[in-house]
Amino acid sequence: MKYLVAFSRIFVGVLFIFSGFIKLNDPLGFSFKLEEYFSEGVLNLPFLVPYALAIALFVVIFEVLLGVMLLLGFRTKFTLWSLLLMIISFTFLTFYSAYFNKVTDCGCFGDAVNLTPWGSFTKDIVLLVFIVILFMGQRFVKPIFGSNTKRIITAVSLVICILFANHVLRHLPVIDFRPYKIGANIREGMVMPEDAQKPVFEYAWKFNIDGAEKVIVTQGDYPSVEGEFIDVETTEIEKGYEPPIHDFTIEQDGVDYAPELLKEPKLVMIISFDLKKSNYKAYPKVVEMITKAKNKGYKVIGMSASGPEQTDALVKKFNLDTSFYFTDETALKTIVRSNPGVLVVEDGTITQKVHFNDLNALKF
Repeated sequence: MKYLVAFSRIFVGVLFIFSGFIKLNDPLGFSFKLEEYFSEGVLNLPFLVPYALAIALFVVIFEVLLGVMLLLGFRTKFTLWSLLLMIISFTFLTFYSAYFNKVTDCGCFGDAVNLTPWGSFTKDIVLLVFIVILFMGQRFVKPIFGSNTKRIITAVSLVICILFANHVLRHLPVIDFRPYKIGANIREGMVMPEDAQKPVFEYAWKFNIDGAEKVIVTQGDYPSVEGEFIDVETTEIEKGYEPPIHDFTIEQDGVDYAPELLKEPKLVMIISFDLKKSNYKAYPKVVEMITKAKNKGYKVIGMSASGPEQTDALVKKFNLDTSFYFTDETALKTIVRSNPGVLVVEDGTITQKVHFNDLNALKF
């Protein structure tokens, strides 16, 4: 039991620190995931949506601290109870997501590790088992430092987490795990290989045969039966290959200009997923940036999921020398964790990406 508890302690502690740090690297991304959970179609807690970022920051910092405290053997009872309550909450959410197919990615490890809903649930069950083992053998969870040292290390960990969170929120994630990272080619990211795995569907055909309702399941072929067709239900039983970038368009008046714009040798994208939530104080600097970019021969475009009325009002208010295109909101949130944010793209390849606080760092 002593060795099992020691292994469980290291495994759970390291995993919580890793999971928390990955999400702390991108707290905005985790807050977007929480907004999905809080939406009416999932948990129906829309009143929590405005607090998603604050909740995300609390959860990820607390997650890191619990991992640190477990490894240190600091406040063991509080730590174990907190771990248990947290993993029970996570297990409920991942089961709910998997069973009802509500949120396809729990965001447990941010964009670094993508797990299926059932994979996330399995991971939480494994963690729950190890935490129960820690409860059963908590007498073996001995501190490895004196009381003052444990307090100092925990306090320092808290300060580091807060400073790190502040940095990534004011700039961008230090490590970018998304398909739109610097150096990635957007056009190549949308390519579907010829030998790509295709999705597998199951079809449940419903017939009226001799007055009785009968269901015949096939993998696509229409059943050879004598009877009156009623209905068919289609279920995807195996996902096919999906390119890293699969929801990217640059539309104007219903026309997608992405193929031609991504061939531009010099292109600047000003991205604001929602103009209602955009930081308007940043736009005077955006105006200066547009002038510099155009003087260096760059084509400049705006990209937003907001409607023409809002984009036209923004252009008029700040006299922006550019036009806006429509792009899916989720895609824009994925591209850059800043509202507004700026990308420099050369022949489809992202060469620079900055937060609105770092517009002066752009090199043209």
